[in-house]
Amino acid sequence: MSSGTDTQTLEFQAEVQQLLNLMIHSVYSNREVFLRELISNASDAIDKLRFEALKQESLFEDDPELKIRVDFDAEQRTVTITDNGIGMDRDDVVENLGTIAHSGTKRFLEQMTGDQQKDAQLIGQFGVGFYSAFVVADKVEVFSRKAGVEPQYGVHWSSEGKGAYTIETIERSQRGTAVVLHLPQEQEEFCDGMRLRHIIRKYSDHISVPIEMPAQSGSAPQQSEEKGAEQGEEEQEQTPQWEVVNRASALWMRPKSEISDEEYKELYKHVAHDFEEPLTWLHNHVEGRQSYVSLLYIPKRPPFDLFEQKPAHGVKLYVRRVFITEDTEHLLPRYLRFVRGVVDSDDLPLNISREMLQHNPMISSIRSASVKRILDRLERMAKNEPQMYAEFWESFGRVLKEGIAEDHGNREKIAKLLRFSSTYEEKETPDVSLDDYIGRMNEGQNKIYYVTAESFNAARNSPHLEVFRRHGIEVLLLPDPVDEWLVAHLNEYEGKQLVSIAKGELDLDQLTGEQAEQEKAQREEKEQAYKDLCSRLQEKLNDKVSEVRVSHRLTDSPACLVVGEYDFGVGMQRLLQAAGHNFPAGKPALEINPDHQLIKRLDNEAEQRLQDWALTLYEQSLLAEGGQLEDPAAYVKRVNSLLTE
Repeated sequence: MSSGTDTQTLEFQAEVQQLLNLMIHSVYSNREVFLRELISNASDAIDKLRFEALKQESLFEDDPELKIRVDFDAEQRTVTITDNGIGMDRDDVVENLGTIAHSGTKRFLEQMTGDQQKDAQLIGQFGVGFYSAFVVADKVEVFSRKAGVEPQYGVHWSSEGKGAYTIETIERSQRGTAVVLHLPQEQEEFCDGMRLRHIIRKYSDHISVPIEMPAQSGSAPQQSEEKGAEQGEEEQEQTPQWEVVNRASALWMRPKSEISDEEYKELYKHVAHDFEEPLTWLHNHVEGRQSYVSLLYIPKRPPFDLFEQKPAHGVKLYVRRVFITEDTEHLLPRYLRFVRGVVDSDDLPLNISREMLQHNPMISSIRSASVKRILDRLERMAKNEPQMYAEFWESFGRVLKEGIAEDHGNREKIAKLLRFSSTYEEKETPDVSLDDYIGRMNEGQNKIYYVTAESFNAARNSPHLEVFRRHGIEVLLLPDPVDEWLVAHLNEYEGKQLVSIAKGELDLDQLTGEQAEQEKAQREEKEQAYKDLCSRLQEKLNDKVSEVRVSHRLTDSPACLVVGEYDFGVGMQRLLQAAGHNFPAGKPALEINPDHQLIKRLDNEAEQRLQDWALTLYEQSLLAEGGQLEDPAAYVKRVNSLLTE
């Protein structure tokens, strides 16, 4: 080791410091997972080296036998995890250990409550990789050298997790990375060979490279932490003191009958970087025209980057057990981006590029088969395990809805999996399927009715529902922003047209039975009686509405806005505007309720007062639809003036 050149002390990125504070002060009960996380990082570094060495074999240097070593020194209270993977240079160390690229980090930190127990649970859901070292260590050192880089450009990183870290250039002959944990006395239980072996076999037995530990049950000789990390490996390799403590084989290649549930769960935590167990998994060995294995997991909870444009994790692609890439777009469509796991092909070329992935027919075939398996599994879950499916829907229902627009070939299968709230019970938890709705349809009904809104309460209080409630016709309540896209692409289901109750003219005559003729006659009478008022109101609102007409859908509210049958709804217009899209927006119609006291009194209003009432009715109706006022201050002033009459 050199005397240390280019030594710097740098501040952690603010998000890192927040995470470190959580780690250091957390009450996270499962502290032993620090070893799983560090071994997982070491395994990833070895996977990256394998992939890079496909193009540049010299990166193996004179050390082609890939492995991970876990050593400890009970006297010094240190645990050292060493790999001979890709390694890091100075820039890599600053980027990987001083900052966080995890796109969901900010959202994670915003959810912190200050309650240690709740925050500890959230830590477990988030998964924090390297920083979990500070759950058990009061000081962490990292020694690394990038494969292919000269020994004099090794890097030493050190921190006590208190706001800053030190980084210096050192000489390091060993390729790869060593992480040295300095443990306080209360964590000395981890400086025990049997304890470390147990943790490795419990969490990391599936790692496909050998994980070695000193062959003796006691502590292996180690002059110092630094020497054990930088130079000790070379000395130790001269004596056969190491033994492999894991199976060191790709778990997904083994027959399903030989794999326990615990092994499946631990592999999931490794590939998904998740502390929680998965909800379920699908393991398939495919043989025939092409040979591959897929092991796909559905998580319990949404990852923090679920709605990011480019999630950090996806499905890992291997070719003949060699890691190629972690794919977030080619192996599965975007609406299944929550799925984690492994695909290992015997037929793809080892040097396949991301560009080749996009056009490779084998990849297309794997993708198509994987989508079918996942949707079939969800269908069985919905039918046979409704509680589990409810848990899935709560976490990923909004994402699955995107598939209606994205995956035309599987639209019917996805539609069968959709769940909604409805006026049948008006529960905020969506549990009504389209099949449930059709099974409860009124006699003579051939349409599926729905209403979109900004929230569940806005949907169930929509004035458009009033006539449907009076006649006992069920309406789906769609409060999610993605619902606007869903109904724009799902025009019918099982031959039944989906119809917005807030669009176009309303015709319920076929559902009102004997009342139909009587109600029709009453409507025509009221239309004639209020024809003049409608004309006057339309004159006042000419630049805002296409027409003013007597409503057939209102029973309690004075007025509502109705867009054309083929126009964008108010919610969709709002989404498009927020996204910066220009679109031809037709004017809505204003419908008035002739039985409402407010409407009855307008016939006698003076023209100026009628102008104020017309604008107020329009703006109240716009607000009820979730729209925004052009001039809220003028609206408030006008309402106050009318209230003081």
